[in-house]
Amino acid sequence: MRGTLTHTPDIDVVVFDVLGTLVDEPGGIRAAIRSVAPQRDPSEVEALVALWQHHVEVEQRRMAQHERPYANTDVVDLKAAKRVADQLGLTDSATITSLATVARRLPPWHDSVSAVDRLAQRVPVVGLSNASCAALRQLGAHAGFRFHRALSSESVSAYKPAAEVYQLAVDASKLPPERVLMVAAHAWDLRGAQAIGMRTAYVERPGGDPPTESDAFDGNFASLGALVDVLVSERSRR
Repeated sequence: MRGTLTHTPDIDVVVFDVLGTLVDEPGGIRAAIRSVAPQRDPSEVEALVALWQHHVEVEQRRMAQHERPYANTDVVDLKAAKRVADQLGLTDSATITSLATVARRLPPWHDSVSAVDRLAQRVPVVGLSNASCAALRQLGAHAGFRFHRALSSESVSAYKPAAEVYQLAVDASKLPPERVLMVAAHAWDLRGAQAIGMRTAYVERPGGDPPTESDAFDGNFASLGALVDVLVSERSRR
């Protein structure tokens, strides 16, 4: 049900997806492209953002299907940046490096930092991301997230929605999966967490992946603040 969360008292750790859920990944890529090509038409910039995202999706899918060896997001993003640079006719290595490392400087959504901070005062919070270890560490510092732990899928040489990535968070919590809540703006991400027994909460974000009629997540929220309100309220009753 929208705006509610089932069996809230059973939740002892909250795990947040980062890219897209806590930070505006498309917006950050868009801003980075505009900064190196300020005269380009907005429609062309959008096409380049789509090119970047399509490259990442294809490469991660190829890795999941064992069609190519695992490579972290630093490697994948560098190739995406080079493809964008080729389209723009850019050859300067410093410019390409700046584009390739944009994941370390993505802007948080307006409510993300305050919501995570408020929840972290009540319950352990974990960031779980496909971003590389180095990118996740720098992104967390840039945005100002106060995670109790930040976990990268690079640690298991896989990408979400591979089961071993979610198991990484469950193992770190030292709790059964049904006491760990996964929060994401992507239904595909939540399905992966649900498959290993984690609790799940969808939060709406621009460009996210909304649930379908067949999805049965534990919560569906119009904002991150609304979810945190429910969790904080329940923790206060303990």
